[in-house]
Amino acid sequence: MLTILGENSGSFCDGHSRRDFLQIGGLALGGASLPQLLQAESSLGKPSRGINHKAVIMVMLPGGPPHQDMWDLKMDAPSEYRGEFRPIKTNVPGVEICEEFPRIAKMADKFSFVRSMVGCEGPHDLMMCLTGRPGRKNVPPGGWPSIGSALSKLKGQASSDCPPFVGLSPKCRHDEWGDPGQSGFLGPAHSAFTPFRGGGKEDIVLDGVSIERLRDRRALLSSFDQFRREVDQSGMMEGLDTFNEQAFGVLTSSALADALDLSKEDPKLVDRYGKGTETLQADGCWKRLDQFLMARRLVEAGARCVTVGFSRWDWHSDNFGRGRQDFPLLDQGLSALVQDLHDRGLDKDVSVVVWGEFGRTPKINEKGGRDHWPRVSSAVLACGGMNHGQFIGATDRLGGEASERPVEFQEVFSTLYHKMGIDAQNTTVEDLTGRPMYLVDPEHSPMKELVG
Repeated sequence: MLTILGENSGSFCDGHSRRDFLQIGGLALGGASLPQLLQAESSLGKPSRGINHKAVIMVMLPGGPPHQDMWDLKMDAPSEYRGEFRPIKTNVPGVEICEEFPRIAKMADKFSFVRSMVGCEGPHDLMMCLTGRPGRKNVPPGGWPSIGSALSKLKGQASSDCPPFVGLSPKCRHDEWGDPGQSGFLGPAHSAFTPFRGGGKEDIVLDGVSIERLRDRRALLSSFDQFRREVDQSGMMEGLDTFNEQAFGVLTSSALADALDLSKEDPKLVDRYGKGTETLQADGCWKRLDQFLMARRLVEAGARCVTVGFSRWDWHSDNFGRGRQDFPLLDQGLSALVQDLHDRGLDKDVSVVVWGEFGRTPKINEKGGRDHWPRVSSAVLACGGMNHGQFIGATDRLGGEASERPVEFQEVFSTLYHKMGIDAQNTTVEDLTGRPMYLVDPEHSPMKELVG
């Protein structure tokens, strides 16, 4: 949060007090301001028929979701492994998923369920999900950039009114679970624009501070930064200059607040998504369902990557009680998003991926929970013009090892970049030393099951 101090100038005639300081928070990171964001839609509530750019929505399930209770149920395993949930048929012959996902089951032909993700490291962060890379070995100076930052660097803005990279997660007590994706060695100019990690939506409205007064404060900030800018040898200050430009642009328009105001949507559509709750789950994320709708609105307005964080999945106890709470909510929000993308003609242009940082232990512990299990996990993909209606990979009888078609995270990233029109195996970006770095290692090609 960037804070620019100012004098107390009393209150306005409408009773609203002028703030003693101006805050420019995560809302300004990584993209231009959002004036007239809603103009991207010809009319609210009416379906659009596609967009002129490609995009990806990444839904994070922080904490590690239990793969064997969601998409990979093991009905032939002993009871201490099998668990309490039962499979249900989907609209794809031979594909069965957990009974707590009836909406997704009815449209499984629009999803691909990867049951054999491998390569997780084990720590409680979303590094693998956001970058495709491990976070604790062979890390370049500055760190690996997330896919949103890479798209910002390589593709820039699809619309002058919308940042290319937006993260909708809040700031969590275990903040790795609210990570929108870091810019790494690409620098702050390509960081995520994060409306809920600073002071909230209210901080994007100027709220009575005149443009002239804002310019005075901008000049003061520039004078403070001048020395650092002169002595900086890394080039990072150039990114901070971009950050400041974006911050002041956001503050001079209330368009972003309007864009995130879902009261302007068709109430029936809002009901289909559901609202969920803004309450943070212990040290984890929230269970907001309306952020799925926000993600659709943002990609339609021009965002190339939107990350969404949902709930807290570190279920060391009461795994099945927690599943009965969270599975139906995820079922509602995710099914609504995918159906909405199809209805609006966005299913060829917007890819959706859902995953967490690792899986859970095959054996249920004495507290009725499942513990950390990095040896295999799962992912769900939808839309993006990919081939869907399938299971990819398999695990053994107990759900503990990949027995067929192990899938590396970088394969999924190679696929997502491919659908964005980027040859990730041959495309490089420079790190802080000027060394070219591949987006994914060249041996990881797009998944043939998804792209043919």
